[in-house]
Parts: sequence; structure tokens; C-alpha cells
Amino acid sequence: MTSSTTFQPVLERIAEEIERTPGRGRPADYIPALAACDPRSFGMAVAEPDGTVYGVGEWRRPFSAQSLTKVFTLALVLAREGDALWEHVGREPSGNPFNSLVQLEYENGIPRNPFINAGALVVTDRLHTRTGDASGELLSFLRAESGNQDLTFDKEVAASESAHGDRNAALGHFMASYGNIDNPVPVLLDQYFRQCSIAASCADLALATAFLARHGIRADGTRLLTLSQAKQINAIMLTCGTYDAAGDFAYRVGLPGKSGVGGGIIAVVPGRCTLCVWSPGLDERGNSVAGVAALDRFTTLTGLSVF
Repeated sequence: MTSSTTFQPVLERIAEEIERTPGRGRPADYIPALAACDPRSFGMAVAEPDGTVYGVGEWRRPFSAQSLTKVFTLALVLAREGDALWEHVGREPSGNPFNSLVQLEYENGIPRNPFINAGALVVTDRLHTRTGDASGELLSFLRAESGNQDLTFDKEVAASESAHGDRNAALGHFMASYGNIDNPVPVLLDQYFRQCSIAASCADLALATAFLARHGIRADGTRLLTLSQAKQINAIMLTCGTYDAAGDFAYRVGLPGKSGVGGGIIAVVPGRCTLCVWSPGLDERGNSVAGVAALDRFTTLTGLSVF
């Protein structure tokens, strides 16, 4: 695509193709608010570095961001701590389910990467130590970057996650036993569930992710991350961002991406654009079926990829 071409015709073509596609997977069923979603819902947005946004389908409908928020908390902590963060969490794909306890014991309470649940808990813990309100800091950042001051927490989703949060509590206590958690585990869990409950639209999240396409520069022109740090987050998204399907996602889509069980996926074309796609029907690995297919078509149709 030339720089003068808008993304709108591509998005419309993708939406038409997705509409004809049978089989969209199943919504996450452990959170009632997510289980009620129609798996055939679909929205997609593309944001250019200057803030121009294109969209199709339900691209302005808020949905549960869930694990997409892990990218933003990682950026906020990396900006504050730099390489010291990597003493507490690794940078390797896990190859195990996102809520696995087994690997933690082998590796002495140091999670494999920031995007599995254990790693995200460590990152949220460190942000809470630095700011005194990790979820509030995250929400302020997302409001500023998206330009949407109405973004907020979904109390129903947060309460539902808390009620089904025994595995996350186990991960937190286990890492605390190794000295890798600073805050009381109940405080950390409350922050983490609030973080995951944020509701935002494809437009909001594509805009909020754009600092990674701008190599670390925020919407107001200030620098959040160094060039190297922005590269590091994109690299971890590529290798670890879609649970234990990251290899297949890199093969099909060819972009740094992060998925969430709310059905959202964010993706980055460094220097060019950021994307968010939402469709709540998931595959067996927790990734949006239509979302992956749409991003696959986007990179095929535009030729935009990191490869």
C-alpha cells in the first residue's frame, strides 16, 4: 500500500469475508459477562501514528480488554524500571497454558514471560509498588492515549474474575513464597482483576497501542519508552503474545500481537499502524478465531508485516 491509500477499503473487504465464514469458536465461559457474548460479533480498527483511525463492524463497541491490558502495564513498568524488571520475569515463550503452576516451581518463582498470568501478576505488582495504584495508573494511561475519558472498569467482570480467581491466587502466593511479590497477595489480586476488567473498543485500543508503532512516543509527543524498549515489547508480543499459539500466529499474521479471552487482539506494524480486532468466539487456545483470520487477511492484502 502507498502512504496515500487509506485502510478503509481493506477493512471493509475483510469484514465481508469474515461475515461469510462459518464457525467462530466459543466465548470464554468462566466469566458470565463474557459467556453471554455473540461469537459472530466482529469489529476491527486501524490507527495510524498521527491518530487517524479507520474501522469496520462493531469497532466502537466496548468489550472486555482482559489480557490486552498486560501490554500497557508492561510498558509502564519498563519505563520506570528498565532492565531491572527482567530480574523478576523472563522473556521466553512458555509452551504451557497461560495459568500453569508447574513451570513456576521448576524456575524458582520467576515466570517465563510478562504475558502469562504469573508474569502479568509480577508486572502489576511492580507497578503497584511504584505508583500505589496499578490499575488506576493503567486506566489513566489508556484514557490519555485513546483520547476517551469515559474508559472505566467493569465491576461485574472484576467481581466475576475474583470469584473464579483461585488459580491466580495460587500463582501469587507461590511467587510470594520465593520473594518475587512485594505487595500482599489479596491487594495484588484486586488490582489485577480490576486491570483485566477494563472495557474499551477497537478504536480505543488501536489508538492506545500506537505508542509502539511510534517507537515509544506517546500521543502527546512525550517519550514513554526508549527505541530499544519499544522494540523489546514488540518482540515479546511476537513470541509470547498469543498464549501457546504464538508460533502459529507469527506464521499466519507476521506481526507482534497480544490476545485476550474477551476476544480482542491488538497488533503492531512498527512505524506504520496499530490494529485492534474483536470477535468473542475463541479457539481452544484462547485466541479469537475471527480475529486471527482478519489479521491474517490484513497482512496478506496490504503486504504489511515485520517479515
